[in-house]
Amino acid sequence: MPPSGFLHKMFSSLPPRYDLLNRLLTWGQDQGWRRKAVVECLKDRPRWVLDLGCGTGDLALQLARLGGPGARVLGLDFSLPMLEAARAKARRAKMEIAFIRADAAHLPLRPGLLDAIGSSFTLRNLTYRNPGAGQYLSQAHEALRPGARWVMVETSQPPGALVRWAFHSYLRCLVPSLGSLLSGNRGAYRYLAGSALGFFPAEEVSRMLLETGFQKVTFRRLLGGAVAIHTAVIRFLSERSMSVPRLLQRTPPQLPPLSPSPRVVIVAL
Repeated sequence: MPPSGFLHKMFSSLPPRYDLLNRLLTWGQDQGWRRKAVVECLKDRPRWVLDLGCGTGDLALQLARLGGPGARVLGLDFSLPMLEAARAKARRAKMEIAFIRADAAHLPLRPGLLDAIGSSFTLRNLTYRNPGAGQYLSQAHEALRPGARWVMVETSQPPGALVRWAFHSYLRCLVPSLGSLLSGNRGAYRYLAGSALGFFPAEEVSRMLLETGFQKVTFRRLLGGAVAIHTAVIRFLSERSMSVPRLLQRTPPQLPPLSPSPRVVIVAL
């Protein structure tokens, strides 16, 4: 995996065409996959929900929209340009979402705060050829309450040989070229295609999650297995505290103001 500095620079350069390319490269299906993950994420009516590696905020917006007034949605990412794009989208949608700038390897949240975590196409970047993958998984596990769940939509490996060949050919031939043409950043989309080519099968992701300490892990395949939605639960919740928890373990410095917004904040850590 490239150094984290490379990933930060790469993702910080993508927001202007990032959403457009997501729609094109998934044939317009990525938002539907996110919605399926959101429905699973909100199954137990969570109060505190985190979009981990929120990028431009598509999953966070769906969590806020479908979660209703009882859900407190947070979005966390290490890229300020991504967070700025997410903030702008949330303002336009009049959604109340708190965005946090932080590294997923060191979540600034109180242990046991969250009722649910959702993530879309984040797990691959946290674990692909990354010797620190266990740290990312452990941080997510630690931030969840007993009974809470982490729901991830991620690329996968189709079990059928023909579908796998077609998917891998698409990743090798079209993704870097189209990504380069529309974003001007061939290296970024070469990395994204390569990480999808080499990412773990769904069964291996399940094994990693079980080894992290999750006690109930399931997945379902989409698009012939090219995509999978993973659900990892610590244990079923018997009693939910309705008290308002302290969000951050430490008081962060404030970012310079971007533009006035009473509903959406970006916290720099």
